[in-house]
Amino acid sequence: MAQSSPATVARPYAKAAFQTALEEKALDSWSQTLALLEALVKEPKVSAYINDPRHSEKQLAEKLISLCGGQLEPKAVNFVTLLAEHHRLPALDQIHAQFEAAREAHERRVEVEVVSAFALSDEQQRKLADALKKRLDREISITTSVDDSLIGGVIIRAGDTVIDGSLRGRLAQLESSLNV
Repeated sequence: MAQSSPATVARPYAKAAFQTALEEKALDSWSQTLALLEALVKEPKVSAYINDPRHSEKQLAEKLISLCGGQLEPKAVNFVTLLAEHHRLPALDQIHAQFEAAREAHERRVEVEVVSAFALSDEQQRKLADALKKRLDREISITTSVDDSLIGGVIIRAGDTVIDGSLRGRLAQLESSLNV
């Protein structure tokens, strides 16, 4: 029997969490809750506990809920219990990622990662954000980093879209076309 991909497993749970958050007008709260839960299950000791078959689903849920120190709303407690019952706690990273993607789509915004060969000035970042806002028809949040191996130019990641305008990328394309 083929096993489902983590993204497929996470989809209905992320959708349910998102619908609940929308109904409650609590997108921020659910986003923070899922981020907390994801961070907890990524902790090596917690991960080992979750993956230990000697613990029941109830024990797993209780442990994770207790680690949250009373920060979970009742519906989030129910959500953790449901995830534990269906052996989906390890999928929390995918659930959180899909929740955030749904939130970005709903709010018509996108997180953009810009990697450049040199640090971008505030003015360059603003111009880039304005151009991307027009192109993607979304509100833009930019995070930047520097990778001097790019030699020159930038790589832009916005969701599933990657624009490689780096000199390293262009040289790789040229090399590929010459080796045909």
